[in-house]
Amino acid sequence: MQVKPGYKQTEVGVIPEEWDAEKLGTFVALQRGHDLTWRDRRPGAVPVMGSAGQNGFHDTALARGPGVILGRSGASFGQAHYCEKDFWPHNTALYVTDFRGNDPLFVFYFLKSIDFTRHNSGGAQQSLNRNFIYPIPVGVPRPPEQRAIAGALSDVDALIGALDQLIAKKQDLKQAAMQQLLSGHQRLPGFHGEWQVKRLGDIAHIKTGSRNNEDKVADGQYPFFVRSETVERINSYSHDCEAILIPGEGRIGSIFHYIHGRFDVHQRVYAITQFKPDISARFVHFYMSKNFGAWAMQNTVKATVDSLRLPTFQTFEMQLPPTLAEQTAIAEVLSDMDAELEALEQRRDKTRALKQGMMQELLTGRVRLR
Repeated sequence: MQVKPGYKQTEVGVIPEEWDAEKLGTFVALQRGHDLTWRDRRPGAVPVMGSAGQNGFHDTALARGPGVILGRSGASFGQAHYCEKDFWPHNTALYVTDFRGNDPLFVFYFLKSIDFTRHNSGGAQQSLNRNFIYPIPVGVPRPPEQRAIAGALSDVDALIGALDQLIAKKQDLKQAAMQQLLSGHQRLPGFHGEWQVKRLGDIAHIKTGSRNNEDKVADGQYPFFVRSETVERINSYSHDCEAILIPGEGRIGSIFHYIHGRFDVHQRVYAITQFKPDISARFVHFYMSKNFGAWAMQNTVKATVDSLRLPTFQTFEMQLPPTLAEQTAIAEVLSDMDAELEALEQRRDKTRALKQGMMQELLTGRVRLR
């Protein structure tokens, strides 16, 4: 295979000529952490870094920061974590004891990019042994390029963190708005009158679907609502209307879907349709997503798989604004909040995908920072 100018073929693969081909054990030195039971912990500000990251505090540090930690076992096997401060490395993790002149933040991103699943030294319970991973071949840039790469990835992480904080803030604002608007404690301008208590069965038609999981098609033409947050696809539709979809078995009260269009429904999912003319289905959807869960927990039939019977479901009571106009106005406020949240989440997800692409390009040398 012809290697383009400025690159060389090594055991690692094709890397820039300025990079060194090494073994992971030459790149950094790793050591297993130290045991610290909850009983032995003392109040302090020293982070305890374990397999899944920070898991508490102690008053004594055994490693200087900044530090890099690798999950050694369990579900966090092979996960990399970074700690700015002096810390206690827990025995559920490996930690870097010598960076050997390499930039610590670069080492964190570099280890984070390695798939350690093929280097399991345990059995059913995964375990990471430094002697098993030391022979891994790695391509290592010089420290100035390491710092540039780490800086670029850190900037993207900062953007993701800022988006996470903004999303959390917007979610809190939406929850507060739902608490006020869906209870009538706060009225939108221009609306008055007493709210009315109505049963779900009196304002809409409720019926389960007729399809099974075997009916779904990966690239089907229509949405197919099953007992999951995931909306499957199908090539048939039994409804063409506005509807709320709620499982009648399993995770009752924790999954709510709203749709206006053509769709099909699983036989264990309730489709709420045919709303009365003075009822906003979107308002009912928001109201149920806030209030239905607690009610469902008290009214489900407890068995191997919890279930909610139709006659019981029909008795769910709601407090509704007296006019369709007010219901619609409240639903529009909350829908706008949902749209803003969705846009922010999409931006965050795209940024995360961008970061993954950057890591693949920068940490292999396929793209260079000049």
